[in-house]
Amino acid sequence: MMTLFAWGQTLFLPVGGTAMVIADESPADHEGHVPEVHDADSHSNGSGGHEDPVAEVLLAILIILFLAKVSGDLFERVGMPAVLGELTVGIILGNWALFTGSHAFDFFKPHPGNADDLTGTVLDMLARIGVVLLLFEVGLESRVKEMVSVGLSSLLVALLGVVVPMLLGFGVGYLLVSENSSEWQVPAFLGATLCATSVGITARVLKDLGRSQDRESRIILGAAVIDDVLGLVVLAVVSGVIVQGADFELITLVKIVGLSFAFLGGTLILGAMQLPAMLFRAASYLRGHGLLVTTALMICFLFSWGASQVGLAPIIGAFAAGLILEGAHYQEAGEKWKNHRLEDALMPLSALLVPIFFVATGIAVDLSEFSGGDVWILAIALTVVAVLGKLVCGLGVREKGLNKLAVGLGMIPRGEVGLIFAQVGQGLKMPDGSSVVDKGTFSAIVVMVMVTTMITPPLLKWAMTRTENGGTDAA
Repeated sequence: MMTLFAWGQTLFLPVGGTAMVIADESPADHEGHVPEVHDADSHSNGSGGHEDPVAEVLLAILIILFLAKVSGDLFERVGMPAVLGELTVGIILGNWALFTGSHAFDFFKPHPGNADDLTGTVLDMLARIGVVLLLFEVGLESRVKEMVSVGLSSLLVALLGVVVPMLLGFGVGYLLVSENSSEWQVPAFLGATLCATSVGITARVLKDLGRSQDRESRIILGAAVIDDVLGLVVLAVVSGVIVQGADFELITLVKIVGLSFAFLGGTLILGAMQLPAMLFRAASYLRGHGLLVTTALMICFLFSWGASQVGLAPIIGAFAAGLILEGAHYQEAGEKWKNHRLEDALMPLSALLVPIFFVATGIAVDLSEFSGGDVWILAIALTVVAVLGKLVCGLGVREKGLNKLAVGLGMIPRGEVGLIFAQVGQGLKMPDGSSVVDKGTFSAIVVMVMVTTMITPPLLKWAMTRTENGGTDAA
């Protein structure tokens, strides 16, 4: 079969293993002249041979994965989350020209409108898919029953963890970023970004300590999940209001809030109706390996697309899909009695795409923005209020005798969720056409995320063990 596909404005027809290039159609072609045909080897941009554009993409992925895994290992050896290593690699690659004067890694960055430099665009799309997969995994690891079981304390901790950081973030943005009193978009989005909590990083620390079943740990994890749900709703609301711009009305706010909760609520209802189980059961009748994992991904992508269609971020749909598949197990063909966890089955795919997201996020950090003092001041201010805003969460613990300080510290890391919020902000536009989160603000947010993620493991370990060593928390 002969395959025809377009690349830019030139058509490639792979025939018998040899790529032939037909030059762009000219008016003379309509007069019966045969289009000029060239051997693809002569169209190599002067390199003497045709270069498949996927080769450069593969090279970029190779470099990213190798450096991400090595740096992640180094950071984990010193007790830090691997995500910090991946971010650091991205920052180095993205600012290689600043460090060395060489532009060797500029092809990692997306260049919109440049059809000859697609590697950065492809990496950007892979990173976006990685974000969707990451939120899907967060949803899979979240347990609605556990959220309900921890009761009032987790709910109060989560509410404080959303309201207080958002107000503090808005204040910092209003004082340091807004150029005039009428600009509220950037402060509002900064406040929304500070709402996030990385449940994955805190869960890892608690697991390493062997304290996952402590009452404080259950409150932290339950509150972090509720915090993520509320944070995603806040993200949807703030993004929707910013998009509306001058046409915003109070009814629009009510509509966005209602739509967000309706989407999440409708998803949970579908889960309660055992819709995923029915889909898995139907897929199990098909032959071939990987069909049930594919079914899970199809559910994830369907919900992500559906969220986008109703005006919400695709990551909200991915998270919702994970919630209704929580704890799902499946059976591969030929292994009737061997159950597999979806999280384990998805691990190879996430091991490929998620590091690309974190490295790509680091690449987007422009260190030249820190040459002045404004971005440093913003980064420091965001970090301070990010820590203080979550420490207040400990006041939401109602039970007597529990370690409230540990609860507050466990809510501090922003991790992957904060980075996702920052990425969304880059795509939102102000009334003047500029991004809500510009390069400087984005870089400041990444610094805040890295610092809060870095300080949490040692502080949480200290807080969780101080009571064992005779300390007490009477707060």
